[in-house]
Amino acid sequence: MGLLATGTPLDWPEAKKVADHVRDWGIEQLLAIWRRAKGKERDALLWGDEIEYLVVCYDEEAKRVKLSLRQGDILQALAQDEKLLRQGGGVPDLQRGPAKAEETAPVFHPEFGRFMLEATPGKPWGIGFKDLLDVEPNMKWRRRIAKDHMAPTESPITLTTFPRLGSPDEPITPYYPTLGPKLRSQFVPDEIANPHIRFPTLAANIRARRARKVQVNVPVFKDEKTPWPWWDPTVNYDLHAWPEDDDVRSGAVKENHIHMDAMAFGMGSCCLQITFQAKNIEEGRIMYDQLSPLGPILLALTAATPIYKGFLADTDVRWNQISRAVDDRTPEELGEQPLKHDRWRIPKSRYASNSTYIAQDLRLRPEYLDSDLIVDPALRQRLLDGGMDPLLATHFAHLFIRDPIVVFAEDLKELNLDAADHFENLQSTNWQHMRFKPPPPGSDTGWRVEFRSMEIQLTDFENAAFAIFIVLVTRAILSFDLDFYIPIARVTENMETAHARDAVNGERFWFRKNPFPEKQTKGSDEAGSRGSSRPASPKRRVDDEYALMSIDEIVNGQTPCSSNGATSNTMMPSSSGRESDEVFPGLIPLVESYLDSVNVDVETRCELAKYLSLISKRASGELWTVAKWLRGFVRSHEEYRRDSVINEKITFDLVKAAERVAREEGRDGFGKAMLGKR
Repeated sequence: MGLLATGTPLDWPEAKKVADHVRDWGIEQLLAIWRRAKGKERDALLWGDEIEYLVVCYDEEAKRVKLSLRQGDILQALAQDEKLLRQGGGVPDLQRGPAKAEETAPVFHPEFGRFMLEATPGKPWGIGFKDLLDVEPNMKWRRRIAKDHMAPTESPITLTTFPRLGSPDEPITPYYPTLGPKLRSQFVPDEIANPHIRFPTLAANIRARRARKVQVNVPVFKDEKTPWPWWDPTVNYDLHAWPEDDDVRSGAVKENHIHMDAMAFGMGSCCLQITFQAKNIEEGRIMYDQLSPLGPILLALTAATPIYKGFLADTDVRWNQISRAVDDRTPEELGEQPLKHDRWRIPKSRYASNSTYIAQDLRLRPEYLDSDLIVDPALRQRLLDGGMDPLLATHFAHLFIRDPIVVFAEDLKELNLDAADHFENLQSTNWQHMRFKPPPPGSDTGWRVEFRSMEIQLTDFENAAFAIFIVLVTRAILSFDLDFYIPIARVTENMETAHARDAVNGERFWFRKNPFPEKQTKGSDEAGSRGSSRPASPKRRVDDEYALMSIDEIVNGQTPCSSNGATSNTMMPSSSGRESDEVFPGLIPLVESYLDSVNVDVETRCELAKYLSLISKRASGELWTVAKWLRGFVRSHEEYRRDSVINEKITFDLVKAAERVAREEGRDGFGKAMLGKR
């Protein structure tokens, strides 16, 4: 999360009046950035990772665990740590030391939930293999630093969600009453959100714009003794504190679904995000496009969210829950009412899978694009008139169909073309699974791409493994000029498929069959050398270019004779070119081929193999996902009654177990099904 602006926020009725004004100025700022930075070049790819923690507080005597709302106190302690500051760490929003030429300490940031912390490396990682091997130690360092600045009863844990957030037993400390004026939630208090004025305003204005509370409904897991049909027993239908309390009496609660009613149930989720800085805009656009089809695959592979509000869910990932928790669409935009006051019916929440491809790549066929994409035609034309190409102009004109949600009165006085506040107002509140990020004005930073779909894992080893994996996949894409294009509608479909319980083992995903160029040319190991100029392969039906595959086949590769998930030796397309000969080689074999091409030393290769082995075994089903392990822990607990309910004692033991796994990483045999023998 970037630095937080301050000012006088407008309530929704006033913010709505100036929405066009903010959009207009945002487009002007974008064009100014485009003119200044479209030719910007960097020497090499840089990247960074973001880790998010829940802060929990234990009551050992009562065997209870709660979320601690002391984010502000912890950040203050970090910002005042002189040793940390001397090492270049700290809290950018408050105080941090200068980055060092040698190892720089991590930095910490606030997040939406007052029970959350975000930690990033103190400076970007390079592409060197030494940097890759430094990621895991750095993540461990961050966790230690965070723990050292907490109370003795507190700990940072990397669970996606707190198992009983929103349950009636007051699972937060200190206690605050529910039904506050901003969230108006019957399950969580306003004080659960970061007190910075941006966050409560964001939540309140989303609620006001949609004219009802957000509706987050997650299918409940049907166990042996789960009542069926099942109705969420925590919902109070007799509240009359706010007009929106009528929602639950008007169909907001769904049969056989866990019901939640506030932004905190989505934005209070932790994740693992990776940001790449490209050497130029062309490389950035290639990365954006080629990584987009991988988003759903990594979402399923990192699945870690099987519990909500004290109940086992029948899904394994967080994505749709966050999507619904920030969905500001009106009934007209949702298609529930005829268009009268709004301009469009909008198919997706502003937190959703990508809807665009943006690379100027001859392999990008029109059939891959969304033919029904909603864009603001006037804003698109302004971008075209300003010199932007049609693909990128369409991308931003699509993002700008949304209204700005948080507007500060002070920002409306004068347009500053050396700033990006109005542009970022729209850009940063379009939370898609990939984000294309222009260089900030006045900064040496280049064009960046953010990979946003992955779930946080319990251990630093796992988080490092997934971060390193996606970095190496990116290098393979650029080095071998790989082509992962499939229709964007299939990417959207894959994102839905990824939510299924145990999707890694039980579901199949659309993926491109042949990722290779039709002909290899000398110099194919030069990153991005032909990505925007190589002619497209001979035209055939788009539907013939991709097929349904298991995660195992996508990650470990297909065999020529079957699709049983065994790794294929086929690293290049068949000379015959016949469609029947096409087998997908697998992401890990592609990474291994890349590592072969750059002559990595044996010691480094062995260290990287540990991470790739985890990914491979998760994909094959030999090792469990975090979600499967958490679900198994609950279902084998002595107090679990096979009724989908996770009580306080189970929650206490589960959080303790997550902390134990993070500490021991399977070396004591605990969590072996998830981590293997270590």
